[in-house]
Amino acid sequence: MINFKNHSVLKKIPQKFLISSLAIGSFLSVGLTNNLSSLAFDIQWDPDPNWVKLKYHQTSTKRMDSATYYLFLRPRNRKAGILKLNIKVPDYFDAQLTTKKINLCEVLVGGYTDRTKCIKDIPAAIEINEDQTSIDIYPEQPIPVNKNSYAVVMKIFNPRKAGMFQFHAYAQSPGAVPVAGYVGTWNFEVDFD
Repeated sequence: MINFKNHSVLKKIPQKFLISSLAIGSFLSVGLTNNLSSLAFDIQWDPDPNWVKLKYHQTSTKRMDSATYYLFLRPRNRKAGILKLNIKVPDYFDAQLTTKKINLCEVLVGGYTDRTKCIKDIPAAIEINEDQTSIDIYPEQPIPVNKNSYAVVMKIFNPRKAGMFQFHAYAQSPGAVPVAGYVGTWNFEVDFD
């Protein structure tokens, strides 16, 4: 315990200010330690300078729980229009993907005051390969380069196994050469119970 009478520096600081500072510091440290479980780390064994982290929103991280995934394509992630979007899914992501539960939309990216939600559906043909490691999305009109955010929305049950999962996005732009370029990576986490 600090004796305020014996410390000349502490004598000069008003006692009310010192006590309120300690109380606020304690409150902030409790709030920070309660939120440590929500901090996420991106681990790369062989760092790639071209790697781009894409934003996402996941409504649940519990194993086998019903969840909605919003895979955001924000304006800064789109250098050109998108004629075709390909998403590479890891083979150990054992959730059941169906075309009926996946759609493309213009999205309002939520924050502290607003919830993430689709503003306008974008008509698109969606294909999933047989082993469920690739999702191809063909919008009727190319996704334009503008200030709007778009999202691929997946309604699924989380995988049975907990872990971290990386979905890689590749986009094909309109033009003479139909080559798909890397857009970025979404990192998901499914928690242990």
